[in-house]
Amino acid sequence: MTYYITPAPVRMRRWAPARVSAPEYNFRLAVDVREEEDAYLLSAIVPGLKADDLSIQILEDVVTIEGTFPADENDHLLRELPQGKFHRSLRLPVELDAEKAEAKIKDGLLTLRVPKAESARPKTIKVNIK
Repeated sequence: MTYYITPAPVRMRRWAPARVSAPEYNFRLAVDVREEEDAYLLSAIVPGLKADDLSIQILEDVVTIEGTFPADENDHLLRELPQGKFHRSLRLPVELDAEKAEAKIKDGLLTLRVPKAESARPKTIKVNIK
């Protein structure tokens, strides 16, 4: 069983990583990660975005999601919807098979299925009794 240690659940919040200047990334994308026997399922809420608005990269065991929420220049009494650039990198416990990864957006929910590399999948060995 794999355990993930994360801070308390958060919604999209203002965030600026230490390695970049504050205006470059405005939000840290909130992501749910679920493990299946042969793959990981990542889910993120991306309201108003299309597939062309996202960049998803997979390198060994790291998944990176980047994009930009459109800015709205209208006056608002209350502004809670995200706007601006976001970036999220997640290191998963095993190496991933980027060639077989699948991503889709439906009703503002990004679902990314990333299979584990063949070397990371559990093997079943038969025991012969003589």
